[in-house]
Amino acid sequence: MDKENNNHKEQPNNPLHGVKLITILELLVKQFGWERLAIKININCFKNDPSIKSSLKFLRKTQWARDKVEQLYLDLEIKKNTKIY
Repeated sequence: MDKENNNHKEQPNNPLHGVKLITILELLVKQFGWERLAIKININCFKNDPSIKSSLKFLRKTQWARDKVEQLYLDLEIKKNTKIY
């Protein structure tokens, strides 16, 4: 069994499995822009001279901030996939 299939079996219920942090961040910036993103998640790297590179560096080192970014992404995906009748 190859490693990729093994990892998928280890996390079958993880909605973030296989989603890269850069993909999440780029989607959030596209959806909200840096200014609105900084309002939603109060992180200096979103407020002061924001960039994908500096934000990724911070988020990889700071778990609480990464958790907030990932939760906002999940909330957005749930909202996007919920149909209102």
